[in-house]
Amino acid sequence: MKKIIIPLPDKDFDLTEVAVPWKMFKDKGYKITFATEKGKVAQTDPMLITGVIFGQLGAKKEAIEIYRELEKAPEFLNPITYAEIDVADFDAMHLPGGHAKGVKQYLESEVLQEKVAQFFEHNKIVGSICHGALVLARAKDKKTGKSVVHNKKMTALIKILEKAAYYITAWKLGDYYRTYPEYTQDEVKNVLDDKKQFVVGNPFVPMVVEDGNLVTARWPEDAVLYAEKLIEKLEN
Repeated sequence: MKKIIIPLPDKDFDLTEVAVPWKMFKDKGYKITFATEKGKVAQTDPMLITGVIFGQLGAKKEAIEIYRELEKAPEFLNPITYAEIDVADFDAMHLPGGHAKGVKQYLESEVLQEKVAQFFEHNKIVGSICHGALVLARAKDKKTGKSVVHNKKMTALIKILEKAAYYITAWKLGDYYRTYPEYTQDEVKNVLDDKKQFVVGNPFVPMVVEDGNLVTARWPEDAVLYAEKLIEKLEN
């Protein structure tokens, strides 16, 4: 049985990027473990359920229905801590995203970054989607001191999408869509040996980027394809 670890913040994770891959992994019979900083049950960004603005820009109905299943799942209700993640226990790690401020707890965790570095050191499968790529960018290789993805071809939340969401909603929601002053795409590109390693793609066509055991995607619309690619790697 394949085993997957999914780290989360205490609150504000992206509903689709967690629930959709979880469901697809579950349907394959994989054992899934969730982790939060102190073992607290995580909560999604509530605005993705109610609609971010005028009932729009939230998660799709199908994703919300899957999330309602996830909320009741024993593995979701009994997370381990980041510190308890043991690379030897898992075949893969899935790093979802989220943009509301609560996600910073997860993106900035040095403990989690160390665990990610261990996954790379042991050549385990690692995937990230959207802001999850910031955990990769901030995780350091012990030998080089560089990011663990410095030599990887990859993607993350692209600037055009982050900008659009911010400009459309800033008049009412302020910096809700700006997790950090620096755009996600820029931070990730800055840790790469060559900025051309970052792939933007067509934002309206689902896309993932694969480089060895690394699988990365950009936003919720990529979630199904992203999970399919992780499953392919786990099955091969």
